[in-house]
Amino acid sequence: MNNSLRAVFLDHASLDLGDLDLTPLYDCFAELTLHSQTSPDAVIERLQGVHVAISNKVPLSAEVFAACPELKLVLVAATGTNPIDLDAARQHGVAVCNCQGYGTPSVAQHSLMLLLALATRLPDYQRDIRAGRWKQASQFCLLDHPIVELHGKTLGLLGHGELGSAVARLAEAFGMRVLLGQLPGRPPRDDRLPLDKLLPQVDALSLHCPLNEHTLGLIGAKELSLMKPQAFLINTARGGLVDEQALADALRAGHLGGAACDVLTQEPPKDGNPLLDEDIPRLIITPHSAWGSREARQRIVGQLAENTRAYSTGAPIRLVNG
Repeated sequence: MNNSLRAVFLDHASLDLGDLDLTPLYDCFAELTLHSQTSPDAVIERLQGVHVAISNKVPLSAEVFAACPELKLVLVAATGTNPIDLDAARQHGVAVCNCQGYGTPSVAQHSLMLLLALATRLPDYQRDIRAGRWKQASQFCLLDHPIVELHGKTLGLLGHGELGSAVARLAEAFGMRVLLGQLPGRPPRDDRLPLDKLLPQVDALSLHCPLNEHTLGLIGAKELSLMKPQAFLINTARGGLVDEQALADALRAGHLGGAACDVLTQEPPKDGNPLLDEDIPRLIITPHSAWGSREARQRIVGQLAENTRAYSTGAPIRLVNG
């Protein structure tokens, strides 16, 4: 282990809420500096003389790699590497390693939580209780909002890697049948249904695929029109997979039983978003929090340390620009 490495975590506050054990990470370096956040114009200054940059969402451009000659390793405290110019890193001899699979239990349970909340009309009943409607009821219960059992229903999955597989297992535990969809840009498989065959069959659709040139706008007005009028849509993957205006229009028109999104195209949505309008019925939005359990974030710390140790031995793991 090379304990002469100097490291900087550029956006430490995006990972640690003060509840994580960072000892495994500190043990990897002679010096580790934590910055709660870093603006783009401060990146080069903070990486001068640094061997290892740790970033969750801070962009590292070609200009950064050219201006930081001592930089040898970038540790991405996430799976997505889109903030990093991978080609520029490779050209400057900088290895980039990400984290993988750390949030599977957390995101899988969040996906099922959203589906259950839609099926049981949880937000509607909570709103009624706060409004005092239960106290005013003429009988012991309120049943104003139709409740759907998941047992016997069909869940469609777009994306069946580690995360999609975990969601499938949880859905099957509720008695659901699981169908897999064919993703565009990938070789056809016998166990995958084309979208036009999958969507009319499902009672719920859950997205667990990457965002790329093939999947951008994967679920638009046409695809939504193919779904059953009472079907649910769950997106805990990437905002750009769904045409957000088309989804808002479909919900307003009463086509779909409901939708739930943990992700939007712009995060945070400082410039607004069609799905944030208050008049959209049967919609649940959570603030990209599905991944954020303490256990999942602690796994990231562990993987950052593993990636550093492997790099130091000359056998990097989770290398994304090799």
